[in-house]
Amino acid sequence: MKSKIKYLLTIICSKNKHLSVLYYLLISSGFKRECQSFLKGKLKYMDEKKRLKSNYYLLVRNTHRIEKGLTMKPRRDVFAVKYIKNTVDFLEGLLKLKKNRDPQIEWVLSVLNKYFTSTGDNSTINKQRDRFNNLLKRFKIREESLKKSIPYLRYNNINSKITYEDFYTLTVQRRSIRWFEKKKVPRQKVDKAIKVAIQSPSACNRQPFKYYIIDNPELLTEIVKLPMGTSGYSHNIPLFIATVGDLSAYESDRDRHLIYIDASLANMSLMLALETLGLSSCPINWPDIEYREVKMAKLLNLKPYQRPVMCMGVGYADLNGLIAFSEKKSIDGIRSYNLS
Repeated sequence: MKSKIKYLLTIICSKNKHLSVLYYLLISSGFKRECQSFLKGKLKYMDEKKRLKSNYYLLVRNTHRIEKGLTMKPRRDVFAVKYIKNTVDFLEGLLKLKKNRDPQIEWVLSVLNKYFTSTGDNSTINKQRDRFNNLLKRFKIREESLKKSIPYLRYNNINSKITYEDFYTLTVQRRSIRWFEKKKVPRQKVDKAIKVAIQSPSACNRQPFKYYIIDNPELLTEIVKLPMGTSGYSHNIPLFIATVGDLSAYESDRDRHLIYIDASLANMSLMLALETLGLSSCPINWPDIEYREVKMAKLLNLKPYQRPVMCMGVGYADLNGLIAFSEKKSIDGIRSYNLS
């Protein structure tokens, strides 16, 4: 009886957006944690803008927008007028807060320097150009460091010698491995793989996620059981990675799914990089189940705006362990050209 009523309510409430909202307000609580997490992230984002006069994610986004403007063909003489002031505001705020500049701040400085030396006469830009130049003097930014991270020509880029056949073979070699050798995973290799993951594309270069790596046996015993899908082999995982998204990277509701997109792009690169280092992996689904979310948040000491996106088991593959064949779809079954 219950399932019939639920089915009927699903039919009725799926007919329009307002009824759909009502369904999740009164009948299902499936999205309540996501809603609160996003609002908590939005609040942090807005609070930093207001209280600290600086927001790291917005500075990165604005810099990315300016960098795209610098690459346009033809490049406009005047652009980014609407947001150049708050970009310089946030840069100043961040320079005050950070004693040691990380590579992204060096990139921000390089891109803004290129912007101000490339744009034409405009009252707003002129004023911010003067402010920027004063910041360079005030924080003793060396001129040679301002030429490192600016747009470059494609033919000047590093040219990989990897062939399509080599790369395809690597993708076939990579399979979800659930049986590992009882052998410690070197952190150096994990860090090298993460360096590859960091190169993955990310919307406006924000990279709104973090890797939490667990290789302590006691913690492992606790965390490997949290995701669903590890039953039967969880005891065999020598190293566990939890990818956690940061919803404080966004102010607009439209961007809330980017933590999943950006983290997934990075994780594919991560798994392929692990293969080249002699390590295997198994991506593990993270279900949106309240009590599991609470346990993971407590274990990793997460903020309310941080959400687990994906988990991963990593180790040296047991060569005597079986691997699921998992036949993939045919190319005709997964793609179409021009709506055909």
